[in-house]
Amino acid sequence: MLIDSHAHIDLPNFDRDREQVLARARQGGVRVVLNIGLDLKSSRASLALARKYDDVFSTVGFHPHGASEMKDEDLKTMVELAQDDRVVAVGEIGLDFYRNLSSRKSQIEAFRKQLDLAVELGLPVVVHCRQAHQEVFNILSDWVRSTLSAGRLRRGVIHCFSGDVELALRYIDIGFYISLAGSVTYPSAGELLQVAREIPLDRLLLETDAPFLAPQAYRGKRNEPAYVALIAEKVAQVREVPREVVAGTAAKNTIELFKLPIR
Repeated sequence: MLIDSHAHIDLPNFDRDREQVLARARQGGVRVVLNIGLDLKSSRASLALARKYDDVFSTVGFHPHGASEMKDEDLKTMVELAQDDRVVAVGEIGLDFYRNLSSRKSQIEAFRKQLDLAVELGLPVVVHCRQAHQEVFNILSDWVRSTLSAGRLRRGVIHCFSGDVELALRYIDIGFYISLAGSVTYPSAGELLQVAREIPLDRLLLETDAPFLAPQAYRGKRNEPAYVALIAEKVAQVREVPREVVAGTAAKNTIELFKLPIR
C-alpha cells in the first residue's frame, strides 16, 4: 500500500484531468492522497475534494508565502472547516526564508498562531521549512515544551525535508515525522540519501508535493500522486529493503499520525 502524504491536486494544474490523475494513482497502488491547504481558498477546495473522493483527505492552513494576508477571522474560518472529519491536520504552515514573499515577522506570527490552532483542534501539523531550519526547529521545540501539558498535542511532519541527518534526528527526538519527496531521487540528493538510509523507518512519510518536485524520471514535468511509488523505490534502494517494506511502513505511519480511518 502507498499513501501520498502531501499533494496539491486542487491547483489549476489538474483542472483538465483530475479524475484521470486520481485513477492513475489508484491503479499504481496509492490508497490515499492527503491534499494540503495553502490558504483559505485552497483549504476549502481541498475539503471539497475530500468530500467528493473517499480516498482523499484534506488539511487547513496558510502557507508562509501568504502569511501576511492571514487575519484572525481566517483562523475562525479554519476552525469551522476543521469540524469536518475529512480534515486531518493543520497545514501547510511554517517558514520560507528563501523567497520571503511575506515578511519574516508575519511568517513567524502566522506560524505560531496556527500551531496554537492545532492544539485547540487536537490536530497534527504539516510543516513547511525552506532555508529556515534553525528558526523552525526552535519554534517547534518551544511549542512542544509549552503545550505538552495540554494533553492534546499530536505534533506532525516536516514536509519535503531538506536538511541533514542530524537535523532529521533532532526533529524525531521532539516527536516529528520526516517526509521525503521527489528530491530524494535527484543526482544532487547526497544528504537526503543519507537521511533516507539512516532515520528510523517508523518515522518516515512519503509524498509527491504534486504538481511540484517531480521525481528524476519526470523532472521538469507535472508531478502527480502516482509517482510516490518512485520515491518509495528510491528509499528502498538506499536502505536495501523491498519497496513494499518502505511503502507499507510509511503508509502505516501516515495512518497513525493523521488518524486516517483506513485499515
